[in-house]
Amino acid sequence: MQSLLPLLVGAMVAASVYLMLCRDLIRFIFGLVLASNAVNLLILAAGRADVLSPPLIARGQSVPGQAMANALPQALILTAIVIGFALLAFVFVLFYRAYQELGTVDSEAMRTAESDPDDASAEVDG
Repeated sequence: MQSLLPLLVGAMVAASVYLMLCRDLIRFIFGLVLASNAVNLLILAAGRADVLSPPLIARGQSVPGQAMANALPQALILTAIVIGFALLAFVFVLFYRAYQELGTVDSEAMRTAESDPDDASAEVDG
């Protein structure tokens, strides 16, 4: 399992970069979500999750007798999930407002749909 996690993280990062390079805003959002999940999985893999032993200390001992899963990466992942969900909600609101204002999800069309600030200043001066 430990050798499969880096391969899975690499595939997820590659897919997220591919999706974020597309001009479609929906694909960019999916790439962003996939990248955040890949980072969470990378943190879990770096924490060396051991599924064979539970994180419990036996009675009468003050330290664990064998190797076990580290709780810090798991806590960091829980925090990252909450922050990622808040970011996703914010990005969806931005996406919805951009679609309402510009009427397209293509980032290149969004760029050309906005007015040029140089043209606006020339109209005010003239």
